Amino acid sequence: MPRRVMTVEQVLTILRETPDRLAALTGIATPAQLQAVPQPGEWSATEVLAHLRSCADMWGNAIQAIVADDHPTVRAVSPTTWIESTDYRELAFRSSLKAFTRQRARLLAVLDSLSPNGWSRSATVIGGGKPIERTVHDYANRLARHERTHWKQVEKTVNAVFVG
Repeated sequence: MPRRVMTVEQVLTILRETPDRLAALTGIATPAQLQAVPQPGEWSATEVLAHLRSCADMWGNAIQAIVADDHPTVRAVSPTTWIESTDYRELAFRSSLKAFTRQRARLLAVLDSLSPNGWSRSATVIGGGKPIERTVHDYANRLARHERTHWKQVEKTVNAVFVG
């Protein structure tokens, strides 16, 4: 089943909301609660944020490359692979959220500056099998849809840690 493509406005709304939503969902949680896992094998809120930052790095960097160059070639790097080269999982949640919020502001400044045609700018993406074409809109849509699913995960995680 194909994924639903959101409008530019829908994408921007979700991307704008994510940092504030994460802050609201975790507002009264202690550092220990933010690092606690609800069940073995599940992620803590800190780990979810680390994952979101890794995805924002990879997909946001691709967006910036597409905007900066005329039809660049972008090497796909899995956020799961990328996170291994970061310290995101070890960082305190609040400081990591501040870094994520600053990064998001920079990405939104780029996206907000685009004309409607700018959202159609594309790149050839290599490194994940057969080369494919991806647009700014493709990457931003992917990022927004992905983050929205993790909002629910963070809420569930924080609620389980408070109850548990």
